[in-house]
Amino acid sequence: MSETTGDETFVSVRRGTARLGHPYRVKPVLDYILAVLLLPVFAAVSLALFVLNPVFNRGPVFFRQVRMGYRGAPFVALKFRSMTVVTQTSRGAFDALEEDRITTLGRILRASRIDELPQIINVLRGEMSMIGPRPDAYDHACDYEKMFPDYLCRYDVKPGISGYAQTEVGYVDTMADVRRKIDADLVYLSKASFRFDLWIVWRTLAVVFGRQGR
Repeated sequence: MSETTGDETFVSVRRGTARLGHPYRVKPVLDYILAVLLLPVFAAVSLALFVLNPVFNRGPVFFRQVRMGYRGAPFVALKFRSMTVVTQTSRGAFDALEEDRITTLGRILRASRIDELPQIINVLRGEMSMIGPRPDAYDHACDYEKMFPDYLCRYDVKPGISGYAQTEVGYVDTMADVRRKIDADLVYLSKASFRFDLWIVWRTLAVVFGRQGR
């Protein structure tokens, strides 16, 4: 399968029909090093948001959410808050975009992917990787598990801050999109390698700086 997708349909790589790849051995070390290097950026953005939030995004700087992690274990993922405080409660698995909840400053944080930056703390805790399948909210994940038998395969590796499905599929708000996301994550599992992770980093930067709306 090509590493660029365009309008092509993802080919599902399912357990039992293809060998799942394994993360390269130095990946945890690289994750830790990159997370440490990003700590000054995280501190600077946090300080800026402490100043800006009272005016443009009133409420806490951080948003915490229980998500499904490695081998299905729950963990608390951190983000810079991008939605209004009074509407943080989830409306369901297929209300992922929640456009009416996003504040003006939150839109900037999401478009630049800066809202995901606090997850370097999750990386340092060993709960996430820099690259891997994006972790879903735990209640959403439980719904997806019932709908898609191969859904839990994507948790055979640690979830990532960015991933193949995030750059090539983007946000999901329909069951068809969720199916494509799962297929993309299974493709990632089958091709896991240092080279593929570097390609995803490049694609992530292209999406962020190209404002492709992923």
